[in-house]
This record gives sequence, C-alpha cells and structure tokens, in this order.
Amino acid sequence: MNAGKKRGLGRGLSALFGDTAPKEKSSVTNLNNMAAIADLTRNPYQPRQNFKEEKLEELANSIKKNGIIQPIAVRPSKSNSGKYEIVAGERRWLAAQRAGLHEIPITILDLSDVESLEVAIVENIQRDDLNPIEEAKGYKRLNEEFKYDHESISKLMSKSRSHISNTLRLLTLPSDVISMLEEGSLTSGQARPLIGISNASSIAEEIVSKNYSARKVEYLVRNKKGGKIEKKIDTNILKTQERLQKILGLKVNITNKKNNSGKITIEYKDLDQFELISDLLTKH
Repeated sequence: MNAGKKRGLGRGLSALFGDTAPKEKSSVTNLNNMAAIADLTRNPYQPRQNFKEEKLEELANSIKKNGIIQPIAVRPSKSNSGKYEIVAGERRWLAAQRAGLHEIPITILDLSDVESLEVAIVENIQRDDLNPIEEAKGYKRLNEEFKYDHESISKLMSKSRSHISNTLRLLTLPSDVISMLEEGSLTSGQARPLIGISNASSIAEEIVSKNYSARKVEYLVRNKKGGKIEKKIDTNILKTQERLQKILGLKVNITNKKNNSGKITIEYKDLDQFELISDLLTKH
C-alpha cells in the first residue's frame, strides 16, 4: 500500500473515532447520510465473530432511548449497487435492529480491503477488546493475505512486536484450548506458557478448574516432569520468588526439588542489571 493511501486512512480513522473532521481530501466521502438497515451487510474482514448477548441488549435499550449518536462507518458494496458494507460499528447495527430502527446514520468511507480490515481491528481493540483468538486471527489475515510483517502490524496497532508475535502463537495451541480462550474461561496469560507443551489440553483443564493465575501456570509448566506437572505448588517458594522479583526488579526463577535442593536463577538483560546483581551479592 503506498504512503498516500496510508495517509488517507489516517484521516479517515480520525473522523471515524470522533476526532476533528478532515480538512483535506481523505478517505471520508460523506459524513451526513441515512441508510436503511437492510441496505447494510456485515464486513467480511470483521475480526469479531461473537457479540455478547447482554451487551447487545444494553446497547439496544440505549438506542431506543437516545438513538444512534455515532454513525456506522461503511464503504460502498462492490457487488450490490446502492448497498453498503459495514467497516466499523457492526455491534451498533445489530443493536439498532433489536431496537426496531429502520434507518441509521452512516459515514461513507472509500477504503480498500486491507484498509477495511485495519479499521475493523483498530475499532474493536480501541472500543471493545477482541478475545485473544479473534485478535490473533485478525493479525494473521494482515500477515498472510496482505503481507504485513510483525513490525508493520505492531506499528499499525500501536502494540509491541512481542505482543503481536505472542498473540499469533496462541493459534498453534490445540483446538480445545483455543475454544477456552474464545469463551473467556482461559486468558492469554494463562494459555501462553502452554504453547508447545504436549499435554496442553489437560493442563488447561486443570488451570480452569482450579483457577490458577498466569504466574502459577508458569511455575507449573517449568516444573513439569516426564510430560506431567507436579500437582502440588509450594506456595512459600512462589511467594519468595515473587518477593525477590519485586526487590530486584528482575525476573527470578526458583526451582525446588523433592529433597529441597534446587537453584535460584536471576535473569538480566544488560551490563547495568548484571552489575546491580553483582553489587547486591557481594555486599558484606
């Protein structure tokens, strides 16, 4: 995508998210249109697949009382003249149907397929976070269909490159673990340590049933033996590990064996951190 097209998208996003209207020619075609609800279709690039019923009902009730305050962002349909494809605001469109509206305000945008996907992902992340798998699938489409590398995605989404890479890696988990993430019974923090683990499914079930924190999951996975994890967590060891991490400001790992021998590992990222550890250990 050329630089001029990207600048047009930026100005279009400013109008879309309620900033000042663009002063120059941009991807926003018209900000003051009404359209029949039936003339709108969902965005095939919409990363969100599931909308929570209670949230839709709350929004529908609000629309009945106050109407739709912010227009639905659309682009002209490629296949049906006079029809529109939703770019952002699908939840408002669905709630408007429940509220019994026949017409809704729209903002018409001139966007390509990749820009439509960009806007849909940004809109969802900024307004009502996607679940981790929906987010990962959105990034995957940008990567595979539109040839965005991880660095480009991180800049577009204002997320770190490691966040993009770690989110995409969630898609390598077993299908049942992915379902737990989609349902919200498992968080990305709990699931991430399970990537590449042969018995990830059984561990995930235990995490959910016992409501382990992400930190406890990391501890469990580090101490697995022969493909199995230790059932008991030494909470004293875990608390000591967390206390050392707070004092040092560095990652600390304590491995304690059954005979109570073990090791303490302190990770450092540069020479300054190394000197800090050295000074602390050599003080008399």
